[in-house]
This record gives sequence, C-alpha cells and structure tokens, in this order.
Amino acid sequence: MGLSERIWHGGDLGEARALFPHAPAPWIDLSTGINPIAYPLPALPASAFTRLPEPAEHAALEEAAARVYGGADPALVVAAPGTQVLISLLPFVVPARDVAREVAIVGPTYGEHARAWAAAGADVRMVAGLEEAERADVIVVVNPNNPDGRLLSRAALRSVAAGCATRGGLLVIDEAFADLDDAESLAADPPEGAIVLRSFGKTWGLAGIRLGFALARGTLAERLRAALGPWSVSGPALAIGRAALSDAAWLAQTRRARAGDAARLDRLLAPHADGDVRGTTLFRTIRTDAAPDLFRRLGEAGIWVRRFQDDPRRLRFGLPGGEGEWERLGVVLR
Repeated sequence: MGLSERIWHGGDLGEARALFPHAPAPWIDLSTGINPIAYPLPALPASAFTRLPEPAEHAALEEAAARVYGGADPALVVAAPGTQVLISLLPFVVPARDVAREVAIVGPTYGEHARAWAAAGADVRMVAGLEEAERADVIVVVNPNNPDGRLLSRAALRSVAAGCATRGGLLVIDEAFADLDDAESLAADPPEGAIVLRSFGKTWGLAGIRLGFALARGTLAERLRAALGPWSVSGPALAIGRAALSDAAWLAQTRRARAGDAARLDRLLAPHADGDVRGTTLFRTIRTDAAPDLFRRLGEAGIWVRRFQDDPRRLRFGLPGGEGEWERLGVVLR
C-alpha cells in the first residue's frame, strides 16, 4: 500500500450514504468497534475549557490510568491525544540506526502501523507470526488483534521483548481492545524493550475526546513526553478521562454487559460465517464468500459494517446500541 492510498477505517457515514443513498435513516454504525453505550459525561467546570491544564491534572489522569491498567507505575504512563498520535510519533522517537530499520508487523492488522513506519523511511514487512519477525529492529503486534481477535500470550511477548532489549530493538504492543479482554495484557508491567499502547475512547465509548496512553520503561517514556510537549491533552479530556477511569463499578458492569452482547451477536452471525466467529468483546468478525452480498444487503438496510481492502471475504461487526438496532440487524441477518 502506498503512502497516498487511503486506508479504510470505520465510522465514515459519509461514505455509507454515498454508497447507499436510498438506505433508511437513521444509520446504524457498526463499523468502529467502539462501545455503543458510552460513559455518562460528567459536568465540567468552565475552567476546563478556559484555562490551560495544570501539570497536576495531567499527572492525576496518568495515575488513574495506571490503576486501571493493573496497578502500573504512574511514571511509566504517558497520556496523549489518542493512540493514533502515538502510533504516528513512535517512528520518530525511537533512536535512529545507521542503517534503515527493518519493521516486522504481525498481520493482517490495523493498517496505520505500517503506514507510520513506512512514512519514516523504514523497511516494513508483514509477517504471519512472531517467529517470522525474529531479529527485526522493530516488531509490532496488536493484542488482541484487530480484526480477528488473535491473542498472543504474555510469556511469548515477554520473550520477544527480551530479545529486542538485548539487541537495541523495540516491541510495540497495541492493546487498543484490551480493556475488556485483558487476560494477556502487559500494561501493568511493561518489559524492557517494549512499549504498550492503550486506547481510551473504544471501551468508554468516547472516541471523540481523543485520549490514549503509552506505557514504557527507561528513556522511551521520557522521549515521548518531550515529543508531545506541554498541554498535549485538553482540559476537557483530562477531566472526563480521570472521572471515567476512576469509576471501577462502571467498568465492571460494562465488562459483563458487553460480553453478553458479544455472545448475542455471535448467535446472529454464526449462520453466515464460514468457520468460527472471531474478534473481541467490542467487535465480531466473520469470513464468508458471501461477504460482498451481505455488505450490500446491510448497507441497503442502513447498517454500516467494516469491510477490508486486503480480504473481501471478511466483515467486522461492532455491537448494536439498543433493542431497536438489534432488531434491525436481526431482520437482515435472519
């Protein structure tokens, strides 16, 4: 894929309306993998909008994130305006080598990782597994993976990170969907030679405020902070993020409720899948020869799902947000 070629992402309802101009409104957007039941926004003081954020507010947010991520050391946590910013920034923060860096990305996976490293001049190759990535300068893993939910063990990732640390390389572990599927997360104790990325907007359903975190040891966290500069996270995002991350009861209830929704979606999708339904708690993915036709039928019914440039047999479904959406989806799938 060239740097000028557009990567397909979820959430573009303008594209949905252009492809299916006669579809009924309102559209049901199942293309993003964002929790459809968002955290209730707290009341914000006017100062969150009118004043520059104070360092103490930034530190309080990172402390709240450290608690949610299994009791990590807050000094390892770097808050940023979304994980996409961190993905784009990383290639320019990791120390350069005398020769072009070789980057191995375990795929197929989120396409912006490859684009970011290619834009920095790295030699990027896609590999099917960790064993094929051995000896690369940088290894990128999404865990659990988007879009198929593949899950790599902490033991395997720690072994790879140890090798990276020994030879001066880096393991990037993108845990964007790990909040509700954290059995193999390394965020609580990121190893030397690795950086862990965590998204906020997906699980808490607040993608629009743009908030994400990196967790890393040594000088990498310091370099990221320096590259982001002061006031990198807005006042409203600091206040909302701290409140949401501190609400343990909401997260526990959400984990139970969305797991039930994922199982319900599996039952609807199973008759259409050639094989198992896969994914994470926040999205489910099927592969079928009938995917193009199913995508068309869903679009004509005003339901937007995620299709893929690299595999026309694959469709990804986010979770419906209420009984009305479940019923409309069920009508098409049944």
